[in-house]
Amino acid sequence: MQTIPIALQQQIEFIVEVDKLKSVLRMTSPIGQARKENSAEHSWQIVLMAMILHEHANLSVDLLKVVKMLAIHDVVEIDVGDTFHYAKTSSPDLAQRELTAAKRIFGILPPEQGQSLLELWQEFEARKTPEAIFAATVDRLVAFLMNRGNDFGTWREHSIAPELILERNSAICDGSNQLWNLAQTIVAEFRASETTSTIPL
Repeated sequence: MQTIPIALQQQIEFIVEVDKLKSVLRMTSPIGQARKENSAEHSWQIVLMAMILHEHANLSVDLLKVVKMLAIHDVVEIDVGDTFHYAKTSSPDLAQRELTAAKRIFGILPPEQGQSLLELWQEFEARKTPEAIFAATVDRLVAFLMNRGNDFGTWREHSIAPELILERNSAICDGSNQLWNLAQTIVAEFRASETTSTIPL
């Protein structure tokens, strides 16, 4: 029997570790389903969205780099869990906890590969490069599509005001004016549905 190289062992250990992302539940439900989606499903969906929608980015982007960012951006949730987008201000130490998690999880990999992914994750978090800005745009837009497909379920359930939705997600326009227009249209639909539902019979 041949000996498995140490680097390959570390890579397999990392792959097995990030399988835990399938158990991290988010606030949003898959369209048409009552259950909550998990973070692995979310990551797959935004990778696909980036592939399909990158032509709408404000700036030219390296699509492969965007895809890599989105594939790894939420692995920290294995340690810290998913934090609802509209509750992040109540977790002032979230950034530090996520960095600690990123260092642990990427540290499972061979050092050079792990450091490369850690730096890519940090680039995503910093939102400074065209790739990170567009990746963040796609990451935020997906919730608009899921809510629209579920009669705005998460926004209704947690009484999220349309104004707050626009305020907390205005960075979408940094990555794509066209996708920001779409997001605003969806919020307008939500606002209209709220007005209709409160009209007395």
